[in-house]
Amino acid sequence: MLETALVAFTTFFATVGPPDVAAIFAALTARDAAPVRRHYALRATGIAGLILLFFAVFGRILLESFGITLPALRTAGGLLLFLIAVDLVFARDSGGVSTTTAEVAEAETRQDISVFPMATPLIAGPGTIGAAIVLVADAEDTLEALVVVAMLMAVLAITYTMMRVALGVQKVLGVTGVHVISRVMGLLLAALAVQFVFDGLMASPLAGSF
Repeated sequence: MLETALVAFTTFFATVGPPDVAAIFAALTARDAAPVRRHYALRATGIAGLILLFFAVFGRILLESFGITLPALRTAGGLLLFLIAVDLVFARDSGGVSTTTAEVAEAETRQDISVFPMATPLIAGPGTIGAAIVLVADAEDTLEALVVVAMLMAVLAITYTMMRVALGVQKVLGVTGVHVISRVMGLLLAALAVQFVFDGLMASPLAGSF
């Protein structure tokens, strides 16, 4: 159970990237008053949480309706997470765990940035959604699935807290500090992603050929 919690927490922390989210949030809300920033942070975290919970609960049902097997999901999820891990290690912005240049430009013209780009794609991005589906679907029982969901909620709570103190975090960590954390988490995520691919291949019909 402890291993499940550690894997889920590490995966969600890496895919959400609370320090990165906080840094972008600080830049987009630098001119807003504290109550407005608090409202944005709470709304963004709440909406992202609902999106992720939906896919965690109903993701496997949706996949089965499209004829997608769990081994295929594990393999595809692992490949997606590996690409995100590479971006984290090299501090690149590809849109997997961050916004693109065009999305940032659009966000700067919006008065309410809580839904876009904060809730999605920054917090509830494709990597986090994929991880939620894979980890919950991979759970052996209901208790283990609840542990995964609890770790997701813990990461969302950390993300909300860091957004609340975003301006201070940005000053303390700076760009270099944020990148250091991202690179460490990216390395761990890369190893987890490879394990997902291995598990998916071993559970697939191709396993007999290995």
